[in-house]
Amino acid sequence: MHDRDQREGWPIRPWVAAAFGALAGFLIWALMDGLPRSPDGMALRVAAAAAIAASTAAFALCYEPLRARWALIFIAMVGLVVGLVLYWNGPTDKWGDLETWRGVCVALSVAIAAPLFQAARDQGARRFPYVEVHAHAWTNVVIWCAAWLFAGIVFILAFLLAALFDLIGIDLLKEALQKQWFWSTLLGTALGGGAGLLRERDRIVGLLERVVVSVLAVLAPVLAVGLVLFLLSLPFTGLTPLWAATRSTTPILLGCVIGALVLANAVIGHGEDQESRFPPLRWAAIALAVVLLPFALIAAVSTGARIGQYGFTPERLWALTFVTVAVVYGVAYLVAVVRGRERWAGFARPSNLHLAFGLCGLALFLATPLAAFNLLATRDQVARLKAGRVTPAAFSWSALAFDFGEPGRAALRELAKAPNPPAIRERAAKALKSEYRADIAADEQDQANRAMLRKHLRILPAPVPLPEGLLDAFGRVYGVDDRDVFVLLYRPGEDRAVLIRSQCETCQPNAEAVVRRADGTWVQPGNVTPTQSQDSPAATREALRTGTPEQIEVREVKRRQVFVNGKPVGDLLAE
Repeated sequence: MHDRDQREGWPIRPWVAAAFGALAGFLIWALMDGLPRSPDGMALRVAAAAAIAASTAAFALCYEPLRARWALIFIAMVGLVVGLVLYWNGPTDKWGDLETWRGVCVALSVAIAAPLFQAARDQGARRFPYVEVHAHAWTNVVIWCAAWLFAGIVFILAFLLAALFDLIGIDLLKEALQKQWFWSTLLGTALGGGAGLLRERDRIVGLLERVVVSVLAVLAPVLAVGLVLFLLSLPFTGLTPLWAATRSTTPILLGCVIGALVLANAVIGHGEDQESRFPPLRWAAIALAVVLLPFALIAAVSTGARIGQYGFTPERLWALTFVTVAVVYGVAYLVAVVRGRERWAGFARPSNLHLAFGLCGLALFLATPLAAFNLLATRDQVARLKAGRVTPAAFSWSALAFDFGEPGRAALRELAKAPNPPAIRERAAKALKSEYRADIAADEQDQANRAMLRKHLRILPAPVPLPEGLLDAFGRVYGVDDRDVFVLLYRPGEDRAVLIRSQCETCQPNAEAVVRRADGTWVQPGNVTPTQSQDSPAATREALRTGTPEQIEVREVKRRQVFVNGKPVGDLLAE
């Protein structure tokens, strides 16, 4: 039996929780914005603020007069661990987008540890009955979500009252709501008070929990049918469409795995007395348990294909970690179904408990710098570059400069030195000097476009080696793809070259010229006014694609045009 049915109440809990929440909100504001800022102390401030927030949340959810000393020790440990982990990781303003997963992991470890502690506290020993752990986990989720809803209502009422008093010229509340310290304090008060109020009314929370679980259980057959039909469709469609969308395949599949886990557990509940007896729900839960492993394996293959093509990145290492966890859950649930068949839930519940301990420890490890994904990815990418598996032009310099953290910047400094090849040194030095990702990204895209240009380039009147720097003199090349047709008019020894490009059947082609200076460098001679082709775009495109040198030529022409201050203005004038 869950402790909500047997423990004594604590009437002052909502007020105590609200007071702690208000104090926490004010202290967090003071640490983050109220006190004078110092770059050297920012990591300590963030860590202290996170420790206060985590310990306050743990107090609202986990504190009970029963074995209060145990609860206070656990609350202190939660704050200490969260604070130390964030301090170890350094200032959050230096975190990349993917490093925020560290924050997610430390929050996940606390969320898993809380129901485990609550169950042990209720038992008065290191015992973790699945019924207790499962019930506390669902209760904590419901209270947390409901507390945020309560806080939202509090703010709505505050704004309503502020507007009401403003009508009669009393703007004290309106001005207070514009102050960040008031916002933070009020939010802490509302969250703490809401959580305390709900915790004190566990029977109501239990009813909410049963409603949520019942709704989720009803959705189990819908997801089960969809996932099973997807797997049955794969022999006919093949996996090629999945690989064509490799970047989105893994997150979608992992989302399906998480959804299947949640809905399957909603059906089986925390004990036989909670397990649904309705056949469609029972069979849907079995189907969800069975499809976990296939979906996890497809996600693993998808991630592996991406890694095999492009090597490790922090993003792919995080994805690989999540996929590994999904595979472990898939194996555990499949074994439970094989062993128990229709009574598989009796084997799945102990597995859930064991996996919870493992996942809690793994999440805490991933939250620390010991999981050096940035360093591992940097070493792998640099090794690929030095081994020639990726060319300097195709290498993602922007990722090394902006996504891989300090290990990436350190690798750039090393690559910018001799004895690395000149092409690597030049690009590494340029990436180090770039202040914005867009600068490197534009250059990388330009290099990729030039590689595509060379692939489709047709040199007339005859294919010949091109002088160094000739193609680069044409400036940036945008939006190159396999539909483009490029023709370069150049003869060896000439000081002028013309590049003609046709992008599609209905697009007018354009031409661009470069000339060679006396020092041997190629430059654009300046802007000229474009004119429209007199032929159809399709006919011009076909001539560019297959025409003879006689059909594609440069002619000297006489033109009439308006000039202002010596510069051409407008279109060419008719004769």
